[in-house]
Amino acid sequence: MRPRGRFITLEGIEGAGKSTQVALIQATLAQRGLNVVLTREPGGAPIAERLRQILLDPDCRGLAADAELLLVFAARAEHLAKTIRPALERGDWVVCDRFTDASYAYQGGGRGLDPARIAVLESWVQGELRPDLTLLFDLPVDLGLARAGQRSAPDRFEGETVRFFAGARAAYLARAQTEPGRIRLIDASAPLDQVSQAVAAAIRAFADGVGEANP
Repeated sequence: MRPRGRFITLEGIEGAGKSTQVALIQATLAQRGLNVVLTREPGGAPIAERLRQILLDPDCRGLAADAELLLVFAARAEHLAKTIRPALERGDWVVCDRFTDASYAYQGGGRGLDPARIAVLESWVQGELRPDLTLLFDLPVDLGLARAGQRSAPDRFEGETVRFFAGARAAYLARAQTEPGRIRLIDASAPLDQVSQAVAAAIRAFADGVGEANP
């Protein structure tokens, strides 16, 4: 019987460069003979992707904060049921671009919703499941927004205010302080090659640690 897979998440505000590192992470894990499932939030399963369209649609900018939070967790429940849990049970390693830390950052820090309410949904939807490793790509808000502004037309989140992203970044950093064993901080303001080196080193160290625990 194959051992349970591991769950790695990538977090950070807009323009942090998370998506740029996905291929590197997959290749680093594949070198160790691991099967990797790449996914994202919101989305990651057919119905969850339809909810993603609503959440990112600039025409839905007036969506109430509570409704936004509930839609995020509705998509997450579907994502967990159809993609994440089956992959982990097969022994695959899952690499997900955003997960519940983003809810604490965006809906908590950005929208100002009570983290205790987010925690209730987290426990209900996820049960005991939490990421095994989270890479938090951190950079100043102005730099992140400048990078994001070079992409296509902004979606509903990318069009948010500096104040929103400052709150999101602060919430991310607060979570990193409270969970240093799970969340590894990556300086996303550094040159790309340095960021890639830091990411590869963190992934190798984690995978090697898992290998030693499960020889």
